[in-house]
Amino acid sequence: MTDPSSGAEPGRLAFQVTKNLAAASPAERAKKLEDPGFGTVFTDHMVDICWSEKGGWHRPRVQPYGPISLDPAAAVLHYAQEIFEGMKAYRHSDGGIYTFRPEQNARRFNRSARRLSMPELPEEHFLQALHELIAVDGAWVPSGAEQTLYLRPFMFAKEAFLGVRPAKKYAFYLIGSPAGSYFSGGVKPVSIWLSEKYARAAEGGTGAAKTGGNYAASLLPQAEAAEHGCDQVVFLDQRGNVEELGGMNVVFVKKDGTLVTPASETILDGVTRNSILELAADRGHAIERRPISLQEWRDGVAAGDIVEAFACGTAAVVTPIGALRGDGFVDEQPTGSLGTSLREELTDIQYGRREDTRGWLRRLDA
Repeated sequence: MTDPSSGAEPGRLAFQVTKNLAAASPAERAKKLEDPGFGTVFTDHMVDICWSEKGGWHRPRVQPYGPISLDPAAAVLHYAQEIFEGMKAYRHSDGGIYTFRPEQNARRFNRSARRLSMPELPEEHFLQALHELIAVDGAWVPSGAEQTLYLRPFMFAKEAFLGVRPAKKYAFYLIGSPAGSYFSGGVKPVSIWLSEKYARAAEGGTGAAKTGGNYAASLLPQAEAAEHGCDQVVFLDQRGNVEELGGMNVVFVKKDGTLVTPASETILDGVTRNSILELAADRGHAIERRPISLQEWRDGVAAGDIVEAFACGTAAVVTPIGALRGDGFVDEQPTGSLGTSLREELTDIQYGRREDTRGWLRRLDA
């Protein structure tokens, strides 16, 4: 069935909603939510908004989840004009559905768009899209321990044109995927492989943009890490400074309580990392955003000056680093408790178990 919107308030889009007649039944949905894993189960609907050079943002829709039709000459298939975001929706004990700092994701989405010569989606439209999807698929937000609905907004160039220039037509989509606990048996330290042959990004490149090409560049070194028995790969920049993992930022804890995190134009500005650092600062920890070389990391651990290292990102929130492995060496990392303590504080806020004193949460089902 189709429910055309009767209009929209100023600054809002008038969405047309087409219900999925083949939507999962409550019993089918409950079965899928028992153990959804990550990224393999999807909700019944998706958001779709078009952009063209002449019409701007138009034709906003909520429609049944399903395949996207593309011309073989669509620019995204040839020149990789594509960006995305990753965020979560949380069900609180009162049944309410919330997301975490979505304005930050909206702003990063637009920074990525600028770098890829793509149109910016107004922040209010980005946020409205989240509400529109939850309005029809809110029942897909699970209530199990550490479970969430992972939200994936993305945009790509769809103009059929083989010339090398920014496209004149784009599509924005939002899909949802219920996700289980990242750590089924509790938070566990991971081993990291040092990639010295491959680079994730370069100065002046797209490292700070959340675009698929950056992740594609990490797949081969990630496979190399697995061959060496490691869970993740860490990259260095062109000066030998620590950059980030394939999909997570890195934080080091010094003996005096200072938290140091790499700062570079090649690094994605992580919403989770920024939040973790804000919580740490509120506890009285000094925060340093600066280049940190591989040698400083290794020497710091050996001398006892670095007492903990952890990675952070949307999916895992915080992951302790247990070992750094490279060609011919293994550096066991000291075990600390600050990262897991900050993780507990952050997830308590996200799930509504602790008061949100900073206004980080946004309710989506109201």
